[in-house]
Amino acid sequence: MKFSKYLKLVFSFVFLMFLVSCDDSDTTKTNAEAPTISVRLVDAPGDFEAVNVEVVDVMIKMDDNSDDDNGWMSLEAESGIVDLLDFTGGISKVLVDRFPIPEGELTQMRLVLGDGNTIVIKDENDEDETFDLKTPSGQQSGLKLKVNTEIQEGFAYDFVLDFDVEKSIVIAGNSGNIILKPVLYVSAEVNSGIIEGTVSPSDVPVMASVLVDDMGTPETDDDFVISAYTDDMGKFALWGVPPGTYDVVIMPTDDDSDYADTVVEGVTVTKGEVTIIAETIAMSLKPASLVGSVSGLATGVIATVAINDTNNTSVNTDATGAYSIENIVPGDYKVTFSATGYVTQEIDVTLEPGEAKELDTTLIVE
Repeated sequence: MKFSKYLKLVFSFVFLMFLVSCDDSDTTKTNAEAPTISVRLVDAPGDFEAVNVEVVDVMIKMDDNSDDDNGWMSLEAESGIVDLLDFTGGISKVLVDRFPIPEGELTQMRLVLGDGNTIVIKDENDEDETFDLKTPSGQQSGLKLKVNTEIQEGFAYDFVLDFDVEKSIVIAGNSGNIILKPVLYVSAEVNSGIIEGTVSPSDVPVMASVLVDDMGTPETDDDFVISAYTDDMGKFALWGVPPGTYDVVIMPTDDDSDYADTVVEGVTVTKGEVTIIAETIAMSLKPASLVGSVSGLATGVIATVAINDTNNTSVNTDATGAYSIENIVPGDYKVTFSATGYVTQEIDVTLEPGEAKELDTTLIVE
């Protein structure tokens, strides 16, 4: 079931790549090898029953430390009203998940809030009372945070926005207004690595991929595939792979290819590092098979069928004289048929990649 799910994910990825390649109307679109960014929201505890804020967006500036409102890029964050107090004690809210951004210096970030913000406080009778949270006009476009993090091609970055509720809530004197003046801290880390390798033969179109078990659970709904095609030198790079150990699958893109899928097991990825598969990955030709029957045998006589491969493979016929030899490396072979009391026969055969060749013979008594 897991491998079936894996193939489904791979084919979905190939179809998506086809759709993207057909849309060349946006020549500035970030390419598939771009770095990605994820943003999570956490909160330091506050002495309130609930602090509900309306998240509109998360935005960033690249290579720009200016204070004006130009140059901001939307990360298309998940919008909606969230209770900040739900995200304490190690629990977080994912606002942006693996969104592609340009490489360069990420200089600023801001969390954009709407005006649907409320706070719940216990009154003197120990009952919940809800108040609107006023937001100063200067804060409505989002608090700007200095980040100054270098973003490199191929890596994935994880940013945490720590919303300090206790410092962000201001009760305004005699007016009775409760004001939201967000106090935020931002931290960042590279949370992925890169796998590079070379496939031989280089002239065979190939897709390399890894299956990422995103949550570390037996369920596959949260899994995803990171894939890349080889170039004309047979080289590939898998970008933004989370730390862990993976099986790298090398799969010809042409179903009619003479080459079989190849798996490189146990490739370890470390945060912020490039893992290079040192040895060239040599793809094997699709195995062939040999099937047939041996006739002319007396009842109860078993024949032996042998081929002169590297393992000198041999099998016995069944009671009906039938035989089958699987997983033969394509090539030229001599097939030997023998049985006690019968004349041995030798037949030369050529097996093509993926071929299931039928070869029958009749043995005669000595």
